[in-house]
Amino acid sequence: MAESPAGSLVGVLEPIDRISEILFGLIMVLTFTSAIGVLTAGDPQIRTLIIGAIGCNLAWGLIDGGVYLMARLNDRGRKLMTFRAVTQAADPAEAHRVIAGALPPLLAPLLSSEQLEAMRRQLIQLAAPPAHPQLSRRDWIGASAICLLSFLSTFPVIVPFLVIDDVRLALRTSNLVAMAMLFLCGYAYGLRTGLRPWATGLSMIAVGGVLVGIAIVLGG
Repeated sequence: MAESPAGSLVGVLEPIDRISEILFGLIMVLTFTSAIGVLTAGDPQIRTLIIGAIGCNLAWGLIDGGVYLMARLNDRGRKLMTFRAVTQAADPAEAHRVIAGALPPLLAPLLSSEQLEAMRRQLIQLAAPPAHPQLSRRDWIGASAICLLSFLSTFPVIVPFLVIDDVRLALRTSNLVAMAMLFLCGYAYGLRTGLRPWATGLSMIAVGGVLVGIAIVLGG
């Protein structure tokens, strides 16, 4: 139930959180850019839409950062409720059930009553926690990092539209960049989750490919 030190800047976000945010940002901006060919058909106002894509990902980053803070409050609140349930239990057996329920399903059955009792006693000896869940500096840094990741994931996909005058060529180049990034994120995700990295990377490309294919069929 322990938290990492609030002042530590190392590992503010889990690797999976970082990979997921980049993936979400990529898929969102890829959906946006794939629709450009359909909506503009080479309209010179393309850069206006690009600014819209950047703004869209910035808005998504802000929303996702807010959801992250809500999740942190929820997690901390559940831990406070578990702590109180253990320390205020009518008897040790009830406290043992609460502790076992808070542990991972694979770990709880491995602990004996003596080990659960040792945990109960250690929890009772801890200093009283805050009355209500609170956000730490670390949480705010994590939310800011989420917003930044989502925002920055936009730029590699957007750059072709800023440096290539031919809209269709810029679109194809942007799609290739996005596919490469999707594969790398999928590969990293596979490594972190125990899935087959190559298969996961290719699956991520397939998701992006479906989006691009739909846009092309429609005239993109």
